[in-house]
Formats: sequence, structure tokens, C-alpha cells
Amino acid sequence: MDTIVLVGCIAGTLTTLSFVPQVMRSWKLRETKDLSLAMLLLFAIGVLLWTVYGIWIGSLPIIAANIITFALILFLLWMKYRFH
Repeated sequence: MDTIVLVGCIAGTLTTLSFVPQVMRSWKLRETKDLSLAMLLLFAIGVLLWTVYGIWIGSLPIIAANIITFALILFLLWMKYRFH
């Protein structure tokens, strides 16, 4: 594996994992009022565009990290709707 691909894998893993504590906290407390709907929607669009970019250039680290991050954002959006 090339060093740059390894860096991409580590970066993608860390940025994706950064959402996990928020998802866990929101699920545990059944509370999402402190999460901005606009931020979540804009971030979701950005993540989708990163996924398209990753597909376009054929970068598995970008594709995988952003698909998983998008799933976490969708879960946060669902909780925001559900717990509202």
C-alpha cells in the first residue's frame, strides 16, 4: 500500500470515527436539540459530493469514509426527526 493511500485511510477513519461519540450520545440521551439541522444537511451534501469525487478519481479511502460518514449523518438526522 502506498504511503499516501495509508494516510488517506487513517484520515478517513479518524474523521468518520469523530461522528460516533455524537451518535452514541444522541441515542443514549434521546436528544438532538443542540444539533443544527442546517449543519447536518450541509455536511451531508458535502459528504455526498466527496463520495462522488472519490468515485470519480477512484479513491477507495475517500469513498469508504464518506459512505460511512453519510450513514452516520443520516442516523443523526433520523434521530433529530424522531426525538423532536
